Amino acid sequence: MFDAPLEGWYAWLGLAVAAAAFLGVVASLPTAPPPDAADVAATVETVAAADPPAAARYRLGADAVRITTGTVALRSDGGTATARLAAAGIVPVPAATPLAGVVLGDPPGRAFDSPDAFADAVADARATAGRDANWTAGRTVHVRHVSWGETDVTLVHVP
Repeated sequence: MFDAPLEGWYAWLGLAVAAAAFLGVVASLPTAPPPDAADVAATVETVAAADPPAAARYRLGADAVRITTGTVALRSDGGTATARLAAAGIVPVPAATPLAGVVLGDPPGRAFDSPDAFADAVADARATAGRDANWTAGRTVHVRHVSWGETDVTLVHVP
């Protein structure tokens, strides 16, 4: 009469398994909110809308960034956030190119021999932007709106 029923043993085991599963789910939740990609996109679009020469820097609160001609994506422990870029003429610039120097402040005339060479470099960067959109571990986004010759472009670089 005072024996524990056999069904009680299974109930306790089921409760222990459910509690362990619940704790596993809670432990896997992110501890921080995802980074704010909309602020980075707003910075890029503000520079794109300004008259050249215009420049800005944005300090990232993310572990990695990926920028294409139409999107900004940020990734951190809190998750991944993406924002669209509506402005035209935005070109991500790869590292170790003369365009990277232009984004960081060099005049286009110092980095390139002619406006045509500048236009060719911008066209090459735009063409490779879709193929080479990799995650970068930079901490600052540099944006510069440059106009030289017939080329009017907003360059974006993460060193």
